[in-house]
Amino acid sequence: MCLVETDRLQLCHLALADAAFIVQLVNEPGWLRFIGDRGIHTIAQAEAYLREGPQASYAANGFGLYLVRRKADGQRLGMCGLVKRPSLPHVDIGFAFLETFMGQGYAFEAATAVLHHAQFDLNLSPVVAIVDPANERSIKLLTKLGLERQGNIQLAADRPPVLLFHPPNA
Repeated sequence: MCLVETDRLQLCHLALADAAFIVQLVNEPGWLRFIGDRGIHTIAQAEAYLREGPQASYAANGFGLYLVRRKADGQRLGMCGLVKRPSLPHVDIGFAFLETFMGQGYAFEAATAVLHHAQFDLNLSPVVAIVDPANERSIKLLTKLGLERQGNIQLAADRPPVLLFHPPNA
């Protein structure tokens, strides 16, 4: 089910049929460096991730991470969507794209659409973001989206601090 469309993209619920794509995405060098190894290396592990992650979030929250697909040819590019973490008071936006599709404006286009969907369709405000302090590409994107750095936050005792971004005046 596709929820959001832009000029070039469709943002759709992730399905079990996307498991092979998930294996590829979560093992990209950028994912491993900035998000971490989730131990997803098989189709069965990816299906479990989809059921317990995005699909469980759709059922519980009415939103989650969405597949980003190019309208022209249906090519899977990445994922972008909304996450409700117990350690954050607000919903946050998350995104990850295959390296081959980076630098083409897809992440900005998808994230802009997700923020619009959050505000106008889901009445979620504010939407925040967290990012690894070394992830310069994502920091640049969050800034371009109009979010401002608020400081550091530690989501769990066993995890390093991340940067927290908020909309202005939020």
